Formats: sequence, structure tokens, C-alpha cells
Amino acid sequence: MTWWSAVRFLHVLGAALWVGGQLTVSLVVLPLARRLLDERRRGQVLTAVGRRFGLLTVAAFLPVQVVTGVAVAWHKGVTWASLAEPGYGRILAAKLLLFCAVMAAAGAHGWASGAGRPRLARAMAVASLVGSLGVVLLATALPVT
Repeated sequence: MTWWSAVRFLHVLGAALWVGGQLTVSLVVLPLARRLLDERRRGQVLTAVGRRFGLLTVAAFLPVQVVTGVAVAWHKGVTWASLAEPGYGRILAAKLLLFCAVMAAAGAHGWASGAGRPRLARAMAVASLVGSLGVVLLATALPVT
């Protein structure tokens, strides 16, 4: 195993934890909280889960993804100009743009949750989850170089 294998591993692990966390909250925690908890307690639990996930995102996930992503791109010789080239460049550019949109949707979800706008919060959560799955899809579509 090389140093770059470890960097790629951290990048993939970060993505797996982010998307896996979103799926776990959406498919496991939310349905159980809705079924088992009264409205007040459900709000407390979901707020605590959201805050913890948000804190982990800002403190760990996002920095790891940015640092390892930049490192991998540098190692592969990616330049700003190469992001416009067909194949690897354009797929990576789409992945980066979608990642930025996902982070914006996640931030909007956190804001809407805190501002008492549940419909907007839910829409942003769904957008963030679907976008995250799209980022993973684009990552798997990157040609081997």
C-alpha cells in the first residue's frame, strides 16, 4: 500500500461516512423516531442528531474531503484547464459542482431546521441526500488514469 492509497482511502471513507450517515438518519433514525417518540421528544432527538452530524461534517468530514480531494487531484495532474476536457476532467468538474451544491443544500437544511421551517428543511435534506448519491455515482464514473 502506498501513501496515495491511504489518501484515496481517507477520501472514500469520508464519502462513505457522509452518505452512509445521511442514509442511516433518513432510513433508520427518522422512521423509528416518528413511530416511537412523541412530537416533543422526537424534536429533541432529531435536533441532537442533526447538530452532532453537522458538527462532525464541519469538523471532520469537510476538511478531510477537501484536503484529500485536492491531494488526489494534484497527484493525478488535474489543472483548472483540464476540468473542461472530455472524460476525466468534465466528470470531475461535475462531481465538484454537485459536491458544492450538496454542501449548500446541507447548510440550508441546518438553517431551515433551526429557523422552524420544516418543509424547507425536509426539501433540503432530500436534495442533499440525492445530490450525495449523485456525487458517489460521478466518482465511480471517473475513468481510471
